Amino acid sequence: MSLFIPTYFGPISQYTEIVKSDAVVFEMEDNFQKQSYRNKCYIYNSNGKQLLNIPVKDKNKGTSQRKKTKDLLVDNDSIWQDHHLKSLQTAYRTSPFYEFYEDDLLKIFHKKYTFLQDVNIDTHLFITDALQISQKYSKTVEYLVDTAEPDFRELVNVKNQPKKQPILTFKCLMISMGLFLIYQF
Repeated sequence: MSLFIPTYFGPISQYTEIVKSDAVVFEMEDNFQKQSYRNKCYIYNSNGKQLLNIPVKDKNKGTSQRKKTKDLLVDNDSIWQDHHLKSLQTAYRTSPFYEFYEDDLLKIFHKKYTFLQDVNIDTHLFITDALQISQKYSKTVEYLVDTAEPDFRELVNVKNQPKKQPILTFKCLMISMGLFLIYQF
């Protein structure tokens, strides 16, 4: 069992550890932190690195209460799904094998989500399916402070990515399935 936080098209460092794990447990009771891959990912297009960010609603805004990531609402008033889909299509539609994955991507970008965690779980399932990782996952019901199991929750933070990873990153992982979503660490 290894402990992870669900992310929006998670970084390659996370999937490197997921592949090595015998079982995946998603931390569902953590507090939301900015500067993390919980609601963002990066792709490359003809102009370079592009941020795709899911806007979220903070129902506790103006209070000192911490927000649990599982309770964070997706801001569907903005057209983030259309923007993300068009960005992916523009950047990768001519890539080999993209057409084989476009229908699955369309399901993600046409579905109306209420909670950020639901988007993250769906993108995780998309990637594991495309990479043919048949691993099941479970969810925590309370925050795990100390665990004897491998803990990879820090991989959710942009600043905690491994320092010496090649720039090839997510492109190398996804090239086998033909979808070129690219992260740079």
